[in-house]
Amino acid sequence: MQILRTPDERFQKLPDYPFEPSYVDVAAGDGSDGTLRAHYVDEGDGSSGETVLLMHGEPSWSYLYRRMIPVLSGAGHRCVAPDLIGFGRSDKPAARSDYTYQRHVDWMREALFDRLDLRRVTLVCQDWGGLIGLRLVAEHPDRFARVVVANTFLPTGDGEPAKAFLEWREFSQTAPDLRVADIVDLGCRSDLSGEVKAAYDAPFPDDSFKAGARQFPMLVPVSPDDPAAGPNRDAWQVLERFDKPFLCAFSDEDPITRGLDRVFLERVPGARGRTTSPSPAAGTSSRRTGVLNWRRR
Repeated sequence: MQILRTPDERFQKLPDYPFEPSYVDVAAGDGSDGTLRAHYVDEGDGSSGETVLLMHGEPSWSYLYRRMIPVLSGAGHRCVAPDLIGFGRSDKPAARSDYTYQRHVDWMREALFDRLDLRRVTLVCQDWGGLIGLRLVAEHPDRFARVVVANTFLPTGDGEPAKAFLEWREFSQTAPDLRVADIVDLGCRSDLSGEVKAAYDAPFPDDSFKAGARQFPMLVPVSPDDPAAGPNRDAWQVLERFDKPFLCAFSDEDPITRGLDRVFLERVPGARGRTTSPSPAAGTSSRRTGVLNWRRR
């Protein structure tokens, strides 16, 4: 397995991203003794006893959560924001064939549980962060205290893919230059500044570093016999018994995932009747837990 590593200087002086890098090594999973270096942000003293796991989507990286991390860590929570393999400051296998859905799950399981031993986790997951994170919830429900899903899903290939997704997948495979910052910018309600766009481009000095970004859309199960379809169906069986707090924080302006929150609300016991409004804070003590206590309608 050929492994690329983005030079550290690409990540110097990024706006609103002062966090010191942390790393763990995970097995490459190619049948060899090789390892991959996985990067994560680790902020906050955890005095609240809670750990918030922030999992990004594609083609983003932990920079996505730069403004949430100070708020959560300032409230006493430990914030862990990993970069998926192939993204951010994590190592990037050079061949697209090195990336599979199962390997992404395995890499994050090893990094977050075998290496960091995270427990009492509040998962916040967006896009591919949910496709991977929800698999981890299903495999290790005892490690999770709560889940927040934001415009993500756990597809099994049993339904018709959204037209917008098929168009995105076609574009991701045919575009001569996959402009990562422009893709992120298109998903935002306001235009990103030049500095912020440069930060989203930072992990990818050239197209050779984008094998993961290119391959991710092809890993989403779109047929019932996809290699990931069966494991995702198994995961749904666990989620259908998951009665811990499960919050849907969806935008209705995402053409690919809008409306899919209804599936979680119908199938996941912990999601039923929950609102996206946090509990009202009243004084310092409430502020420390308000972001983690959701009320029912």
